[in-house]
Amino acid sequence: MDKPARILIVDDDADIRESLKAILSDEGYLVDVAANGAEAISKTESAVYNVALIDIRLPDMVGTELLNRMRETVPKMRKIMLTGYPTLDNAIDAVNLKADAYLVKPVNVEKLLITIRTHLALQQAERRYNEEKVVEFIETRIREIEETHSS
Repeated sequence: MDKPARILIVDDDADIRESLKAILSDEGYLVDVAANGAEAISKTESAVYNVALIDIRLPDMVGTELLNRMRETVPKMRKIMLTGYPTLDNAIDAVNLKADAYLVKPVNVEKLLITIRTHLALQQAERRYNEEKVVEFIETRIREIEETHSS
């Protein structure tokens, strides 16, 4: 059985953090929270998350800046931007900085869950692909080494 996905919620609003944490925990996810960008960066340096839900407006930095500053994981942590202030500029910045999705607050819970499930499925497919490539590389190297030694 697969381990439950780990999700990091980054939002300065305690009510939103706790509401999302309760919803996602009820869905079986392991959920952690951060109140600002610095805390989120620290958490991603010490733990691996499958998904990060990131508010665009944080007290210490803009959420789109946080996209680049969070430690990348393998397979790539999915980053979903949340905003109560949707603008075309925010959406463009989020996409350009490699956000995987962009949702508007108040978040439709069903849409959020579908978005998370979709990105977890993509992440799992990426993991399988990477593992196949590693196996292929190792098998090729073994054949090359055997050929070199048998010559």
